[in-house]
Amino acid sequence: MERFTISLDETLAAEFDALVAERGYQNRSEAVRDLIRAAIGAARAREEAAGQCVANLSYVYNHHERTLAERLTEISHAHHDLTVAALHTHLDHEHCLESVVLKGPTGAVRRFADSLTAERGVRHGQLNLIPLQAEHHHAHGAHGEPHVHYKPSL
Repeated sequence: MERFTISLDETLAAEFDALVAERGYQNRSEAVRDLIRAAIGAARAREEAAGQCVANLSYVYNHHERTLAERLTEISHAHHDLTVAALHTHLDHEHCLESVVLKGPTGAVRRFADSLTAERGVRHGQLNLIPLQAEHHHAHGAHGEPHVHYKPSL
């Protein structure tokens, strides 16, 4: 384990300590590690658009808005190869929350997320993207074909 020291003014340190407590971290180090991982992951996701990723796309929409539900369904079906799972939740009489787990090429996942969240009537669209790296090639079973497993970067 490598150690480093940082200096914070009192106000920033107090706000950080409040965040550490609010999120239930055992100590500042755990919180700093998560912040660093998130920053590195975001930077890699921007740089490695050609790589693989896993992601969660969440968005809210009004299902009464004219043809919106049908448009969203068409877009989703056109990208069925990226979808691992989807959750649909009714928030009230008008609004629905959808959360879609995606896996595939980072560029394709971003384009899919952008096309969904750009639809008129979609609100609060948020993509949480995690870059993946190839782990190794191997085969399963007696006649299995070699394939790649992906694991989260970092």
